[in-house]
Amino acid sequence: MKIVVLTGAGISAESGISTFRDSNGLWENHDIMDVASPEGWAKNPALVLDFYNKRRKQANNVAPNAAHKALVELEKKYKVVIITQNVDNLHEKAGSKNILHLHGQLMKVRSTKNPNYVKEETGDTHIGDLCPKGGQLRPHIVWFGEDVPLLHQAAGDISSADIVIIIGTSMAVYPAAGLIKYASPSTQIYYIDPNPSINYELSKREHLVVIEKVATEGMAELLEILGD
Repeated sequence: MKIVVLTGAGISAESGISTFRDSNGLWENHDIMDVASPEGWAKNPALVLDFYNKRRKQANNVAPNAAHKALVELEKKYKVVIITQNVDNLHEKAGSKNILHLHGQLMKVRSTKNPNYVKEETGDTHIGDLCPKGGQLRPHIVWFGEDVPLLHQAAGDISSADIVIIIGTSMAVYPAAGLIKYASPSTQIYYIDPNPSINYELSKREHLVVIEKVATEGMAELLEILGD
């Protein structure tokens, strides 16, 4: 059996990582477009690097929670693919093996001159940190307005899933929110979120179970259901 898991900010929130944006549209007191767009990078790359350096430092100091660990437990019995909208490395820390980072990875940087030059980064990146070809290094993050290169692969995984589990995502940020349309009509879908939002794609699903709980509690309940 193949289980595909789509995770969002809600699963990381219980580990102490701030959700992508709060009610006033800011992310850690920054306008989203200043720190998560090509325009913001062009305007003030030093600000953008500092922003992600702080996010990286925060991620280095948090641990995976019970929801992350529950997904590792599922891997012991099923083929599990995790498609995450999160840029942190909590799924990796928990021990999950098959992870697709739709929106990039905080612990990596890439060259502005050669997009194929990607390297691990656990510390800080500064202006003047260059790739071998002289290109400034930038966060390996998919910003607003940029293509999502792994979207096609994610759609393929969803289309071959027997079960899809959605955890801690508003299902409002596209194109990720539209991935569910690729699931077979017979695919069982479980949606874990304390404030679930049934978007158009979910509203058309016949086999949908909504668990209105935070990620840790919802995954504990789901493990019991799948165990039965």
